Amino acid sequence: METLDRQALASLLERPELRSLLEAFNDDAEETRIVGGAVRNALLGRPVTEVDCTTTMLPEAIIERAKKAGFKAVPTGIEHGTITVIVAGEPFEITTLREDVETDGRYAVVHFGRDFALDAKRRDFTINALSLGLDGQLYDYTDGVADLAARRVRFIGDARTRIREDYLRIMRFFRFHAEYADADPDPDGLAASGAERQGLTILSKERIRHELLKLLVARRAKDTIRILANYGFLTWLLGGAAEFGRLSRVAAYDKNEPVPIWRLAALAVMVEEDAERLRERLRLSNDEHKKLTAYARLLCLLKTQTSSVDAVAIRRMAADHDIEAIGIVVAATAGEPFPVVHADACEALERFRSGAEPIPVFPLRGADLIEGGVPKGPKVGELLARARQAWLAEGCRMDEAYARDLLGRVLGQV
Repeated sequence: METLDRQALASLLERPELRSLLEAFNDDAEETRIVGGAVRNALLGRPVTEVDCTTTMLPEAIIERAKKAGFKAVPTGIEHGTITVIVAGEPFEITTLREDVETDGRYAVVHFGRDFALDAKRRDFTINALSLGLDGQLYDYTDGVADLAARRVRFIGDARTRIREDYLRIMRFFRFHAEYADADPDPDGLAASGAERQGLTILSKERIRHELLKLLVARRAKDTIRILANYGFLTWLLGGAAEFGRLSRVAAYDKNEPVPIWRLAALAVMVEEDAERLRERLRLSNDEHKKLTAYARLLCLLKTQTSSVDAVAIRRMAADHDIEAIGIVVAATAGEPFPVVHADACEALERFRSGAEPIPVFPLRGADLIEGGVPKGPKVGELLARARQAWLAEGCRMDEAYARDLLGRVLGQV
């Protein structure tokens, strides 16, 4: 069992905007508490960036109370009982206490209530059901404090029942395990997830994608991805093979600023066709698909290099490819037979990534050729293409003397 940071709860309540909100929304008739992730993260000593609250007040009453206190109220999810209240520019989601009446694995029919315990017991995991009152009292109806201290993620009540209420909770179980747990997954939760995994098929691809990308940057992503593979989830999610070693190396490379889509690339992209498949399977955005494609092309380029990669080769690649993608592919393939990457290549890559050295930019434009006497038309493009090939082969120089010399050579071909 690990010590929890109780003092952090007191510090949370001292935040001026949050305290103003709670003081305005608590009186003899109504009660509002901080709930969920803010309480969990404060106890763990982690940063609290978003604060959600739950209240006995109905949505319309939340809006009226906010206006009376001089706060802005936005009905962001009024049909579900959620109002966003903005205090001095800081948003807080306040949701009326609820009880599930009927669920279909995706959506729930809820009734608003006034019982904090019932509201807590309808949530997914014990560590997410904690609430904190204005007076500093911590409320725990599901033994979430014990699970948090043990660094354990456990469903509230019967795991299969919780999952059947919303099948996305399978993905959330693995994602929260990856972020908050230290030991093996909770056996009941793991067994229930396996037994109910067919329910994932009724979920939208966007919801699956959202949880998978979050999981990939979680604290224990590597271990949890292997668990997903061992229990048959990963093949279904990706629709293809997985590269655990490359994921592990990229996770070590980008640990300070992890980017989910690059980790997905390292795990699941070997060729461009993989990028296409994942785009459809996970409903990736155009930008995410573009990154996977860039990774695939660079991977193919580097894996088929007949010569070792030195600083000059990196410079050429930087002129033609996204520098972050180059770094990810080099990290992913480190230690593999190919490519062979020299130390000076890694140093050059870091200079480009940090901005210490500018990315090479081809120094000629079509206008330069036209000014030199080349008629407008296809010939300009042909000559520029040849010039660019020469520029790449000669090390991507960008000084003015070289640009003049290159232009002279191009014009000499006319």
